[in-house]
Amino acid sequence: MSPKFGYRRIHGKAKVVIKKSPTRGVEPFSTPTGEGKSITKYLKNQVVFSQGDVADAVFHIQKGKLKVTVVSDRGKEAVSGILGPNEFFGEACMTGQLLRLVTVSAMTEAVVERIEKSSMIRMVQEQPAFSQMFINHILKRTIRVEADLVDQLFNSSERRLARLLLLLANYGGDGRPEPIIAQISQETLAEMIGTTRSRVSFFMNRFRKLGFISYNGHIEVHKSLLNLVLHEQPHIKT
Repeated sequence: MSPKFGYRRIHGKAKVVIKKSPTRGVEPFSTPTGEGKSITKYLKNQVVFSQGDVADAVFHIQKGKLKVTVVSDRGKEAVSGILGPNEFFGEACMTGQLLRLVTVSAMTEAVVERIEKSSMIRMVQEQPAFSQMFINHILKRTIRVEADLVDQLFNSSERRLARLLLLLANYGGDGRPEPIIAQISQETLAEMIGTTRSRVSFFMNRFRKLGFISYNGHIEVHKSLLNLVLHEQPHIKT
């Protein structure tokens, strides 16, 4: 079973909560067939859509990992998230967003389904099973954003890095963990946790010496890294 971890506020403290996933495997999710849908294969670093593009469709990842980035008015780029199989993105168009606020590109070879906005709205309205699945996706993402905020505000950069590596390796997610992470630079990791590359390098070397991770042309995350996340609990003053 793969553990899930989040935060619960108890007596003024943000406590890490462990939840066990069901023992049965999670079946890959597929959207209903119909018009207004297409599937595209993307190569590594290929852009799915760019910041400022017209927002007219929702996307569903069938295979691979994608990176979400945003560029400020001053031209500074930051990574705001990593997406994996069975995740949706671009759904803000359903609530009136006209232009994309972020850029999404492939970190690995990926297969992505594009669903036109009108088709997506119709499926949500007319297909209860699909609607429930999509609502679950939105709720899980909301919980993830809340946990990310607590992580950023109250945890050390070392602990934020440990949590990010676990999430990238799908510890705490649905389905089986994927200990080997797609190639990701220390600069990207630093952007995602709000610290410097030198600090990430220091922590990564420390994790390796402690046996939490391995390097062999890629990053392999060991389950023992969970100990660092679970044993250090941030305090929230009230």
